[in-house]
Amino acid sequence: MATKRKQYTAAFKAQVALAALKGDKTVNELAGHFGVHPTLIHAWKKQLLAGAEAAFANGARPDAADGEARQRELYEQIGRLKMELEWLKKKVAPFA
Repeated sequence: MATKRKQYTAAFKAQVALAALKGDKTVNELAGHFGVHPTLIHAWKKQLLAGAEAAFANGARPDAADGEARQRELYEQIGRLKMELEWLKKKVAPFA
């Protein structure tokens, strides 16, 4: 039976990648300390550097504003549809 791959948490990956960025220890020393392969450390370091821009992009605020605007728009649409439904019920009721 094949062994299952080990999965690491995002916090652990960030910790290892930050340690690699510090440059106090070599990648091989970090690999021995954290018990991971040096290739993983290089990959996590690249991911951290590639995603660092997103941490400073103020992306969370516009997304929240977009969500609120979308929610407001949907509530308005629900209100319009309810009004149309009530109007149609009044128009159809005399014929029934």
